[in-house]
Amino acid sequence: MRILYVTDALAVWGGIERVLSDKLNYLIREYGYKVYVITSDQGEHPIPFPLDERIIVKDLHIRFHQQYRFRGIKRWMKSRELQKQYRKGLKSFIEEIKPDVISCIRDGCASAVLDLNTSIPVIFESHAMYKDVEFENSTILHQLSIYMDRRKFKRLDKIVTLTQGDAEDWKRVCNNVCVIPNVVHLNESGRYSLCTEKRAIFAGRFDFQKNFGAMIEVWTLVQKRHPDWVLDVYGNGELKPHYEKVVSERNLNINIHPAVSDVFDRYLNSSMLLMTSLYEPFGLVLAEAMSCGLPVVAFDCPYGPADIIKNGIDGFLVENRNIGVFANRICLLIEDEQLRKKMGKAGVQSAQRYKAENIMPLWNCFFSEFPQTK
Repeated sequence: MRILYVTDALAVWGGIERVLSDKLNYLIREYGYKVYVITSDQGEHPIPFPLDERIIVKDLHIRFHQQYRFRGIKRWMKSRELQKQYRKGLKSFIEEIKPDVISCIRDGCASAVLDLNTSIPVIFESHAMYKDVEFENSTILHQLSIYMDRRKFKRLDKIVTLTQGDAEDWKRVCNNVCVIPNVVHLNESGRYSLCTEKRAIFAGRFDFQKNFGAMIEVWTLVQKRHPDWVLDVYGNGELKPHYEKVVSERNLNINIHPAVSDVFDRYLNSSMLLMTSLYEPFGLVLAEAMSCGLPVVAFDCPYGPADIIKNGIDGFLVENRNIGVFANRICLLIEDEQLRKKMGKAGVQSAQRYKAENIMPLWNCFFSEFPQTK
């Protein structure tokens, strides 16, 4: 089986990049697939997570960011020029390797491949969400562009989503939708949090989606009742200086650290993980932290947390945007060490659902539905 993955780049220490790298390595190592990756904007950026040396990666050097040096009609013309170059490069590589299946990771990638009208099956892996554009503060033109791309998705052979909620949304544009959760890079150290440290952890980008402003409001309430507890935050992003200023002005027990490539040691030295996202296509950090023995607390936002957390067993799923209840759930865990430990232990077992050994057979079965060329 020859599979071509189409994405923009593998250039950041992100969840999609980690999941994709783990998945591609497994497909080659365990099932003997031939795997190819084509990118548009990799450039000189190093690939952050290890890839099996048998995976062939080709970058087309399109550099779509060039269009933003222009305004108005000139930007539109540059965008069309770059899209034309992109489709030409895609077509050439597809004709060269003759894949059995083409899997697209981004909306724009799927749109470009569909424009080629190839006879090869094309699937789209929704690592974002159908509704993500409704949450983001994007321009009308950006939303229109996404809408136009998605009008083509009825021609996809399959859409694969991470949650059932997102699957139902994608059925608006494609009838062939299935759910395969993410493979999660779980704790394999044999060590687990004792849940005795007076520390909570938050891991995520400082951006609109992760909604760290709500975390500040929650922790303000928690700190009034438990001033001896500390929240450690790991992340980067354009809003980081703003939040550092707010934390300082409010004199909160919040320590903001840079993002780290291996956050598991930080999980092991914490007693709970917190998430206040506006939306989560999946929520990798929830399962990661649970595999380290941490109870987790998250808003019941669309859609990931509800699929991962067993409310009251391995963590708490809080009514969406209810700051007071969120703070109360944290305080309950702070005040009841045995409950923390019980939930943490349950979380270790829950997280095993997302081991590669449990998820990758689903992908192998999925790909086996497509015919192979000799």
